[in-house]
Amino acid sequence: MSQSLRILRSYRITEKAASLNANLNKYVFEVEPTANRIEVGRAVAERFKTKVARVNILNRRGKMKSGRSMGGHAGRTVGRKLAIVTLQAGQKIEIV
Repeated sequence: MSQSLRILRSYRITEKAASLNANLNKYVFEVEPTANRIEVGRAVAERFKTKVARVNILNRRGKMKSGRSMGGHAGRTVGRKLAIVTLQAGQKIEIV
């Protein structure tokens, strides 16, 4: 399996992500929890044949949940690691 396929899990399509994409040339990806900025930058450059200017990482903790479906026990939803990748001027990613 290619390194970029292992690190980049999915492209995030939200209102905020679309705004970042249209105005600031930034793209939001969900990434592997163990990946760092350097690995994410290399994976995006390899996968989409672009030049990366900057990578910002967000670690989103899962929310605490409790309910009758879990027998009254507290649980937690899955956390996510997001990467906001800024491309160099003139670069673009075509995501369908």
